[in-house]
Amino acid sequence: MTTFTIVHVVLSLAGIISGFVVVSGLIAAQRLDRWTLLFLATTAATSLTGFGFPFEHVLPSHVVGAISLLVLVVAIVARYVRHLVGAWRRMYVVGAVVALYLNVFVLIVQLFLKVPALKAIAPTQSEPPFVVAQLALLAVFIALGVAAVRRFHEPLVRTA
Repeated sequence: MTTFTIVHVVLSLAGIISGFVVVSGLIAAQRLDRWTLLFLATTAATSLTGFGFPFEHVLPSHVVGAISLLVLVVAIVARYVRHLVGAWRRMYVVGAVVALYLNVFVLIVQLFLKVPALKAIAPTQSEPPFVVAQLALLAVFIALGVAAVRRFHEPLVRTA
């Protein structure tokens, strides 16, 4: 792997790990300010560095990266410009959960591409094991999103 690929993967994993911490905090009605900053920054950097790989035409990964960046812009504005006031609170929560979902979605795609056992059972990523994995992921994130929207409200506990 090249240095660029390693940086991209490290950013992605940092975004996923910090994202799960942030979403757990949302469900516990905690802002987790430093974790949030780490999550938003590494997830944005992951999406941006994804465009740095050589390509000849627009790929599905570019579409996911562009969607992720749009979602992140809304989440960042809601969190840091609008300070979670009114509807911006829900927009932030939904944006954070969707951004994390997209990162994990891509992780599963990459696992099915790179791990020989997974590639063997779903070589084209249209086979049932891949579809089931992605549908299960979507169901988990819908549940997390609903819980986060319901639980992340005033009063908030500020923590690291």
